[in-house]
Amino acid sequence: MEPPYLHGGPLGRAQFKTQPEDFQVEELLGFEPSGEGEHCLVWVEKRDLDSNATAARLADAIGLRRRLVSHCGLKDRHAVTRQWFSLHLPGQASPEGSALESEGIKVLRITRNTRKLRRGIHLGNRFIIRLRQPDFDAENAAERWAHIASKGAPNFFGSQRFGNEGRNVEKALAMFRGEFEPRDRLLRGILLSAVRSHLFNAVVAERMARGSWDRVLSGEVFGFPDNGTLLLIGNQRGDEAERFEKGIVEITAPMWGGGDLPSAGETRELETEVMSRFPEFTAGLEAAGLRQERRVMRLRPTNSDFLSLEGGDLQLSFDLPRGTYATTLLRELATLDEPDRSET
Repeated sequence: MEPPYLHGGPLGRAQFKTQPEDFQVEELLGFEPSGEGEHCLVWVEKRDLDSNATAARLADAIGLRRRLVSHCGLKDRHAVTRQWFSLHLPGQASPEGSALESEGIKVLRITRNTRKLRRGIHLGNRFIIRLRQPDFDAENAAERWAHIASKGAPNFFGSQRFGNEGRNVEKALAMFRGEFEPRDRLLRGILLSAVRSHLFNAVVAERMARGSWDRVLSGEVFGFPDNGTLLLIGNQRGDEAERFEKGIVEITAPMWGGGDLPSAGETRELETEVMSRFPEFTAGLEAAGLRQERRVMRLRPTNSDFLSLEGGDLQLSFDLPRGTYATTLLRELATLDEPDRSET
């Protein structure tokens, strides 16, 4: 399913990620390491490497078991990214940065912390993105980006979530039918996530079609965009619609699993109707033991800036909460042409 557009569709085409420096990501941890403790925290800049490969390199560099290196989230491979890694070194001194560096890995800071880094504990990410050779007018692009930054965009899961040519959803269906057995738990989790994401996107697309994606219906479950905390119906204080209009809280849609939907009224009716179109998917997720969760439906960039560079390229910078996709915003501006990396 190709998600619908909110802002009228892309203005044109632009070259995307032609080189790693075109896509820069800086992890926003959201807290300052304590400076002491049994976990060594390493602030790393990596180039053209994914996070898991980087973690393995750090472990191997000092002879540490790979399971003793952790990080908050997965960052793009074809990019220049800066993120934290924690190395469990109780009773041991922190290594020198030079001992951890290798091709594509530069150590920017080393400190300590009392707890290891766990997946998803960071606040968000800061992006600096260069779009090369756009075939559309920079003035129109600046105006469109201003609308995106002001009104946000539907918080769709991007194509990264669905695998090569979107086939992960098909593979998941084959898994649910017993026609395919994943080779490991990681692949199984990826396929389940693809199905949940597909169903979430379907609900958001339906609300857009009905004109209610940014309008409060009865029985909404609200959430805070920066930390994922939900305001269930029993915990709401009555002014959520006003807070939604101010961007303090957001409407949510289901990440499907077992258990009752926490929504009610018009919201529950709509969500139930959409889910009824995908009986094998919902049954498969429930059988896999997943539980009902929620995700906010609107994605708003913060600290946004737009620059028209010499030569006609465009540079966008903005912050996003963890678990969201920069490409979800960029698709509202341009169709992104990436280099073919099928052989890399």
